[in-house]
Amino acid sequence: MKPSSPSKLADPPAPTPKTLENFDRAYATRIMLIMAAMVMTVMYIEGMLTPSLPQISQEFGVDYSQVSLVLSAYLITGVALSPIAGKLGDIYGKKHVLSVVLVIYTVAVSVTGFSPSFTFMVASRAIQGVGLTIFPLAMSLVREEFPREMVPKAQGLLSGLFGAGFAVSLPLGAFVSNSFGWRWTYHSAIPVVVLITIATIIVLRESPYRRPNAFIDYVGAGFLAGSLACIVLALSQGPSWGWTSFSVLALFATGGILLVPTALVEILYHRRGKEVILDVRLLSERNVMVANLVLTVAGFAMFLAFQAFTFRLDEPVAAGGFAQDTFHIGLSFVAFAIPMLIFAPLASLFVTRVGTKPLTLLGSIVGAVGFYAATRAGTLVELLLSMFVIGAGLAILNSSVINILVLTVEPRDMGLATAMNATFRNVGSALGAPLAGSLMSTYTVLVMTQIPGTPYSSLQQQPNGTAFLYAFLIAAVALLLAGFISLFAKEILGKRAHKEALASDERDEKPVGTEVPALGTPLRAQS
Repeated sequence: MKPSSPSKLADPPAPTPKTLENFDRAYATRIMLIMAAMVMTVMYIEGMLTPSLPQISQEFGVDYSQVSLVLSAYLITGVALSPIAGKLGDIYGKKHVLSVVLVIYTVAVSVTGFSPSFTFMVASRAIQGVGLTIFPLAMSLVREEFPREMVPKAQGLLSGLFGAGFAVSLPLGAFVSNSFGWRWTYHSAIPVVVLITIATIIVLRESPYRRPNAFIDYVGAGFLAGSLACIVLALSQGPSWGWTSFSVLALFATGGILLVPTALVEILYHRRGKEVILDVRLLSERNVMVANLVLTVAGFAMFLAFQAFTFRLDEPVAAGGFAQDTFHIGLSFVAFAIPMLIFAPLASLFVTRVGTKPLTLLGSIVGAVGFYAATRAGTLVELLLSMFVIGAGLAILNSSVINILVLTVEPRDMGLATAMNATFRNVGSALGAPLAGSLMSTYTVLVMTQIPGTPYSSLQQQPNGTAFLYAFLIAAVALLLAGFISLFAKEILGKRAHKEALASDERDEKPVGTEVPALGTPLRAQS
């Protein structure tokens, strides 16, 4: 009898999930330290460039909409690669894939600072987008090594470190850029990335959850990335090419048309029993879909805000801005970053008692109030206060909603689920930055500005108040929408969910006092 082909062999049995009694506390602590350094470093590298956007725009001679490609290019790549990296992590091991990703990311970071042209910079930033696959792989490893009871706190800590990364990146990146040029922000990050890559390879153990026979949907990922790239490019070039020009309309049309083969490929693969980039089996789980949609909308609002805040702080007073230099723009973003560092861990402490839905809704409302306050801000202090409120709201929302996902999905699917979640979030982020750039290039005013290095002045187009008003209002509405979507989730934490789980266990003739079901087990009595 011939042996079965490898493609038909069953996946190996999943190991016993970690509990408070059997998990390796010392190793889990080492993982958290490496992941914390990884999160802070990646967020530093991505955040350090935000205050330098006006400087990059001037150096390469590109307008506000085009410079948004610096932010959105790596997001497009991240959208395509996140689900593939997640699936590869399920097949070959998350540590192995994470190590390869970090090596590629290190190379991309190293060359970006030497960009001779804007095109080269956008291309290197696109390669740098592989770094976005780090987060789903890291979250999967953390979930595997911590017991269920400790996951919310671990996720809350990582969410808080997002704020810490911004708190470090924005003023430090702005200081380096203002003193030595934006290129040195990249040069200074190279040694840190190299050390983290080495630590990951040496210290981390391979994930015990493996699926060597999983299918990788390269075709679906390619079509989805192509669609998004066309839409983002159309949004970025619309103000300069003309919204009704053939090129812009053709890009929008191509982006929409590419969604058709994307859907057909996904349906075809699904009918053949293959797992696809937008996995229907996982998306049919209500909590997975809700978490994906909420973080998509939140990512859209956040990246829309980043660019709008940056340019309003930079614009001359005559155009409705605050005429801040690069360093003070970065320093101003501390008002956004510090509340993320404070409120994310606080939310993780309360989420197990209050539940994920109330805190997610609270975060969306607080963030929306902050965006509305930004539309009314007439002074720098008022704008900074609005940024503080927005940071608090996004911290509460992000640290709460991620638990809806990771405490619902089974460990064997965690790589795919977190990667698919990253795909949704990156889609929102990739659309937010170019939309902000388009608004600022569409609504402009002529302002007399001094030519750098000369005593002369010239008339220049600058974004006016209408651009910022629309940007902040759109972001506020987006966060309210995210809060509304969160109401459709099944509650998986909080006292009520725990009581209903116990009641369900009693009906199944299980002993009273059974703990909350293991990861991936549906809470049948949830509402």
